[in-house]
Amino acid sequence: MPSDLRLSDPGLGDLDALVEAAMQEWRIPGLAVAVVRDGKTVLLKGYGQRDTETGSDLPVTTDTQFLICSLTKSFTAAGLGLLVDERRLDWNRPVREVLPEFRLSDPVATERLTVLDLLCHRSGLPRHDWIWSPGDISRAEMAAAMRHLEPSRDFREAFQYQNLGYLVAGMVAERISGHSWEEFTAERLLRPLGFSGFGFSIEALENAPDSARPHRMDGDERLRARLWPIRDTPAGGLNASIAGLANWLHFLLEEGSPGGKSILSREVVREMQVPRMHVMRSEFAELGDIHYGLGLGSHGYRGERVVAHSGGWIGWSSLLCLMPERRTGVAVLTNRDPNPVPEILAYAVFDQLCGRDPVDWLDRFRARRRQFLEHRDTDRQARVAARRPGTSPSHALEEYAGDYEHPAYGRMCITHENDGLAWRWRGLSGVLQHRHYDVFEVPENPAEFGLDLLAFTFQYDREGSIDRLSVPFEPMVADIVFRRAAAGEALDPAFRARCTGVYRNGPQRHEVRLDAEGQLTLSPAGQPTYRLVPYRDRVFTIAQLSGYRVEFRSATQGAAEAVIFHQPNGTFEAEREAD
Repeated sequence: MPSDLRLSDPGLGDLDALVEAAMQEWRIPGLAVAVVRDGKTVLLKGYGQRDTETGSDLPVTTDTQFLICSLTKSFTAAGLGLLVDERRLDWNRPVREVLPEFRLSDPVATERLTVLDLLCHRSGLPRHDWIWSPGDISRAEMAAAMRHLEPSRDFREAFQYQNLGYLVAGMVAERISGHSWEEFTAERLLRPLGFSGFGFSIEALENAPDSARPHRMDGDERLRARLWPIRDTPAGGLNASIAGLANWLHFLLEEGSPGGKSILSREVVREMQVPRMHVMRSEFAELGDIHYGLGLGSHGYRGERVVAHSGGWIGWSSLLCLMPERRTGVAVLTNRDPNPVPEILAYAVFDQLCGRDPVDWLDRFRARRRQFLEHRDTDRQARVAARRPGTSPSHALEEYAGDYEHPAYGRMCITHENDGLAWRWRGLSGVLQHRHYDVFEVPENPAEFGLDLLAFTFQYDREGSIDRLSVPFEPMVADIVFRRAAAGEALDPAFRARCTGVYRNGPQRHEVRLDAEGQLTLSPAGQPTYRLVPYRDRVFTIAQLSGYRVEFRSATQGAAEAVIFHQPNGTFEAEREAD
């Protein structure tokens, strides 16, 4: 297909100049745009380059595949709509009726959450995007992690954009259809709509003969980015071309029956566009309040109803925008970090096709961009000024080293190397710089995907041992607390065997034994038997008593000589009773 297809000229003749000016200002390597009106594709065109790598001079065509990011959500919602049409699903069906294993930390939300709640982002959970964004765990593991995530609002209280909700929505489609989400979406939507080039992974994108590569920005410097996966595929992992998205525009504007071919009912397409949750009020007078439906948002533009969804990821930015009453739609794909150019082009097209005097969106956003660039140094100076000078860590650096665990966020490994601290987490790694006291931070590194500028705060228990690490992975809730993983002799079966025996603290008798699994138990006279859990070194926690720890003292490789009880009300010692 040629890179420039015009079926008619509805007054878009000067759009090329706007595209070129916007691409130059925002340093966008490649862009593709589609405009559909009154059942016809009136503009389908590629601009710029697929990639900036040395020796690569391939132009963006109308078949060039981009990662379309969150535009994928409209496909996931429409796929569930197919099951609604077939009476195999009801929007208000509780998720647990389809996925009995599904859990959230809120038991009420667990039982009552419906497919509709998932699709319009009202589960009570904030984004928690670091669950899926490293791309190292399966969708089943992501879903299992959700039971350990803290909500920030009550169930159905407010809109909170939530990619993991679409992960679960995709699993609902899989369970009902009996096919993977990818197979179901391809066979029931993409192929019937004439999508000829598409994929569901960065590996598929990399192997496609005509595909773009992502680029990210460091200030005004453009950097070629690594292809980073979106394994939460139903939320944002679809690869498609602008030619395919033109077909999607026809599908939505013609209410599920493009060219008279019925694929999805008109009722479902309209349900997707109903404004169900208030998102925010726009700062621009031309735009009305923004609402969210099912995989699509809605707002007003200069008195007209607009249905839209944007998408963004590392090195990608996309937009789908419809004026249903005008039977007009625009789609824009770029291979550069999230930027306002898709909105600039969409509103310019709407202004021209509606016969309005154009709003100079280019100039508005250009001024904002330049102000942002000018203010970067001020922001960096503010971060430095927020540090407490002259402070130092409370412990020797080697004492911070160890593994720290969270049931949803996984294992964080801290190592002491090269006179400093380093971190490894789920395939990512880097060094830590001391900020102040027991707070360290990840240095800024725009060239790589990582935990840039996140603060790592270490804390210690009553005995002064580092036992926790807090990281603000989700800003809408308290810092995520990683607990130090068990380590030391407490994990050694031979050491545990040497701890068995009877210990006395004055008249109080304590019996320590091994259970059937080789773990220690503690039976104080007249009290229940408690299970001892390895903690660190020679210290154990008491499973049934929060805040209680038991330490075994031994000067040799022989039997332990004493037990030290670290309790909220003090420290006590019991000596081994002679055999």
